[in-house]
Amino acid sequence: MDYDKIEVPSEGSKIEVTEDDELVVPDDPIIPIIHGDGIGTDVGPAAQNVLEAAAEATGREINWMRAYAGESARERYDENLPAETVEALTEFKVSIKGPLTTPVGAGFRSLNVALRKKLDLYTNIRPTYHLDGVPSPVKRPEQMDMVSFRENTEDVYAGIEWEAGTDEVQEVKAFVEEEMGFDSTIHDGPVGIGIKPITEFGTKRLVRRAIDYALENDRDSVTLVHKGNIMKFTEGAFRDWGYEVAREEYGDEVITEDTLWEERGGEQPEDAVVVNDRIADNMLQQILTRTDQYDVLALPNLNGDYLSDACGAQIGGLGIAPGINLGDGRVLAEPVHGSAPKYAGQDKVNPTAMILSGRIMLEFMGWNDAADLVRDAVEQAIVDRRVTYDIERQVEDAEKLATSEYADVVVENIHEMA
Repeated sequence: MDYDKIEVPSEGSKIEVTEDDELVVPDDPIIPIIHGDGIGTDVGPAAQNVLEAAAEATGREINWMRAYAGESARERYDENLPAETVEALTEFKVSIKGPLTTPVGAGFRSLNVALRKKLDLYTNIRPTYHLDGVPSPVKRPEQMDMVSFRENTEDVYAGIEWEAGTDEVQEVKAFVEEEMGFDSTIHDGPVGIGIKPITEFGTKRLVRRAIDYALENDRDSVTLVHKGNIMKFTEGAFRDWGYEVAREEYGDEVITEDTLWEERGGEQPEDAVVVNDRIADNMLQQILTRTDQYDVLALPNLNGDYLSDACGAQIGGLGIAPGINLGDGRVLAEPVHGSAPKYAGQDKVNPTAMILSGRIMLEFMGWNDAADLVRDAVEQAIVDRRVTYDIERQVEDAEKLATSEYADVVVENIHEMA
């Protein structure tokens, strides 16, 4: 495809996808990158430099292709999410983006959610693990090693809602109360109403991803996290459909927690994954009190947002927490944190989350050696106390670095470790 405002690198090759949606990655891939809004203008280039260095250290080359969304797109296209940005991310299969600003209460809807929907990136994966040297609010942050699989397209994030004071919201209210028989459910006066869709299709493809990951990475358990005791036909259905996948599609590779205790006395088979479930509010407690007992979490969209952020707090905060979005044969890496516009352009903030999001991207590309270099180099910078202000203020005798300087230190570490 010919692009108007996106410059395709003159060198480099496309990542291809097999009929089974497996990535075929050359040693010189073209990878689109959206720096993002706010601090994205700082952390985006920092992540580029680190990932580029890791690729070169392992005999490969990343050919970056700048794409635009949010503020950078408005400057060039006079719109937030241009069609050619979506097309570029579709055509080149694997990409990475920084944070994009979403107005609260009014204005345009989330561009992050829009991208996930348009590209059908139905799984959001957030690995949460502690890096040595990062200050944490808990006593034993090293116990945290969970991977959250968050459904990415449904739940309240589907954006089906009606604004208070409109004719439409009154029609929905009347339908709920009069036609469906939910009398006195909704208070009188202004009301906003939203719909929370959770489907069998969306649930099962997410849970398959979580179970496959657990099997491929020698993880012990997959926990379905839901609020099915209250929302029986949405989150309760998520739980039931998740168990159906486990029971019907994986044979002896997967057993339920009930089977584990009723038939095996709690003794887990060596090569099997245990599937269990927990109520969402209880799970928020469990990640603190029984951190090391959980492994892979599979969650509806909203629960996944809450729980993964809570996990991130235990390993030092969202400045450290990476993420990635997956569809069939498609990858979009992005950090968990927001755009923090008050720090934009100050070359100040911590780029670790975006760097480590790129690290996950490298893993899904099959570049595990480069991915390991990135993690080790980042951790070494923190152990050496050569860090950005957010960590420096919590650590004695640390050297405070700018965003770009920190990235340079990580690159130096890569060169020394390669």
